[in-house]
Amino acid sequence: MDRVILLDGWSKTYAMTGWRLGYAIWPKELAEPATRLAINCHSCVNAPTQFAGLAALTGPQDAVHAMVKAFDERRKIIVEELNNIPGFNCVNPGGAFYAFPNITGTGLTARQAQDGLLAETGVATVAGTSFGEYGEGFLRFSYANSVENIREALQRIRVWLQAR
Repeated sequence: MDRVILLDGWSKTYAMTGWRLGYAIWPKELAEPATRLAINCHSCVNAPTQFAGLAALTGPQDAVHAMVKAFDERRKIIVEELNNIPGFNCVNPGGAFYAFPNITGTGLTARQAQDGLLAETGVATVAGTSFGEYGEGFLRFSYANSVENIREALQRIRVWLQAR
């Protein structure tokens, strides 16, 4: 436990992305230097955001449970559908709302796939190389959208790949 640092926030659980409200748990000897760093780069969260964070924590959690259920459904759909696209191989993601399939079977680089999908199909992805050199051969897909839109995007990808 003396080597664990926990960083978390309200962005995903309470759909408060962009509000920049979070917390950290540090080993005692690192807390003071981390506080000095934080004060200079991201302190002073505005009062309305702080009150919203408090309300999120102390209020009913029904919406959280509904969101978890919806994202679980979307996760199952996108992973199954990605695995049905020739050249794609996707494992079940363990958190957030992103799938990260391996696309090496398509013969495309991550950047080629990202750029081609956006320009030619209107489907936005993020090349795995955006996260470092070991991301080559992967694309990141968000499934923070409706099931209908996810299915439509995946169908566009199938058609695009077949036409190549």
